[in-house]
Amino acid sequence: MSQVSSNGPRGSSTALYEAYDTALLDLDGVVYAGGRAIVHAVDSLGTARDGGMHLAYVTNNALRTPAAVAEHLTELGIPAEPTDVITSAQAVARLMADQLPAGSRVLVVGGEGLRVALRERGLVPVEYADDEPVAVAQGYGGPDMAWGRFAEAAYAIARGATWFASNTDLTIPGARGIAPGNGAAVEVVRIATGAEPQVAGKPLPPMHRETVLRTGAERPLVVGDRLDTDIEGAFNGGVDSLLVLTGVTDAARLVAAGPRHRPTYVDADLRGLLTGQPEVTETGRGFVCGDWTASARGDELVLEGDGNALDGLRALCGAAWSHAEDGPCGLDAGKAVSRLGL
Repeated sequence: MSQVSSNGPRGSSTALYEAYDTALLDLDGVVYAGGRAIVHAVDSLGTARDGGMHLAYVTNNALRTPAAVAEHLTELGIPAEPTDVITSAQAVARLMADQLPAGSRVLVVGGEGLRVALRERGLVPVEYADDEPVAVAQGYGGPDMAWGRFAEAAYAIARGATWFASNTDLTIPGARGIAPGNGAAVEVVRIATGAEPQVAGKPLPPMHRETVLRTGAERPLVVGDRLDTDIEGAFNGGVDSLLVLTGVTDAARLVAAGPRHRPTYVDADLRGLLTGQPEVTETGRGFVCGDWTASARGDELVLEGDGNALDGLRALCGAAWSHAEDGPCGLDAGKAVSRLGL
């Protein structure tokens, strides 16, 4: 298992697209937001691909089919085939097919991506609890999901149907901001039923298994914007990770992260694939990266220096993670992080 050093994100003397054979890229908040490409994503991915890196798109969003996602990526200027896309719908469908007889009826609370994935595994999607489903599959259904769909799920679960969820991301980034994700919808059904679903998506093993089976990656690099799904999923799978700051994770959350949520590398956006990564070194004065030095003084993290703000963030991570190797850092990092303007 790859281990992130307790003294901050790891350095790399080699560009990441050369050091790893496959990038396992999250989509929302990494490649696009609200359907539009994130700045630098198209050019960076094109350069990485031309340099020999295989690009695979791994998303917890179960709404769209791989074909629809690939078409969207291609329209954005990122050529992709359906086989390049791995979704939590595919992961949960495999999980269900391992437990249910072929031809089983499954009540679907979600979008077309979930229905297609279930059919591919020999399961039969149905719409209502009165259709006598043996299981419920719940995935993100978009912002216009009807409230009655949650009621159908609750009725079926109360009648004995086994409950599965594609993922439990509480939020999803969009063009207008952060919106409720499938995890919020799962909570609605949980409150109504008192039941607990089997979950397939990141950061859990079924999603990692699905990704490995479909990509055949030997030296994968997980690229994501979420600590609790992308980075923890990489940790659980024993592979390296790159956190980009284009989605839901900000500098303060990264500095405070516990061991399972600490990425191997951190960068502003997908241009981080095209470069090496600077080392964080421990000295008698503190943790140094570039022209910055970070240290713990009392109950506060202190940052001294100037220069590249990302180097300052890496130094802060070094000081914070070393101070709390086994858990989240409780030191006050507010003033230090505000200096960076990230």
